[in-house]
Amino acid sequence: MGQLNAGIVPVTPFQQNCTILFDTDTRKGVVVDPGGDVGQILAALKDNDIEAGAIWITHGHIDHAGGAMELKEALGGVEIVGPHEADKPLLANLEEQGRRYGIAGARNCTPDRFLAEGETVSFGDHLFEVFHCPGHAPGHVVYYNRAAKFAHVGDVLFRGSIGRTDLPGGDHAALIRSIKEKLLPLGDDIGFLCGHGPGGRFGEERRTNPFLV
Repeated sequence: MGQLNAGIVPVTPFQQNCTILFDTDTRKGVVVDPGGDVGQILAALKDNDIEAGAIWITHGHIDHAGGAMELKEALGGVEIVGPHEADKPLLANLEEQGRRYGIAGARNCTPDRFLAEGETVSFGDHLFEVFHCPGHAPGHVVYYNRAAKFAHVGDVLFRGSIGRTDLPGGDHAALIRSIKEKLLPLGDDIGFLCGHGPGGRFGEERRTNPFLV
């Protein structure tokens, strides 16, 4: 088994970190949060000789899920997995979100399966545990790889900040609970990638993030 690796393709005017997770040996992987600019995502896969076998979604906001259906078709009908079904209304409203934010080409998204707390998803030998972390969005999920001490946290947590809670379905208290009760206990040495900006480590956020201290 090769190492778990990640590449980022910034998409949409929100500069969302569409993330390609892949195995360094087999070059097989998944695309996390294809919010748009599907041509750029496909080019990144081709240029790096990566075969994406699924699409994983963290939550139902347009910059994370707006390009999922187009990418699914371009990749020959691979499965769209996640988020939690609490985000079903957001995913059914992506085209309207697109009109509101001036993002062309967004399509409403119907995942092949929703995820719940405690489930696992995988590609090759890389297993990820699923945590339901509401607050930024009701159905937000986090993908955690225990072996690699790595989490993809979407818009739950950022370096020095946290996800917005002023959007429909947002809940500040729930978001803080998600971070403090589900993510930080995983350990200070856990590295994370997030939906916008640079990643970091949970320990640094626990010590210095103004929303958590």
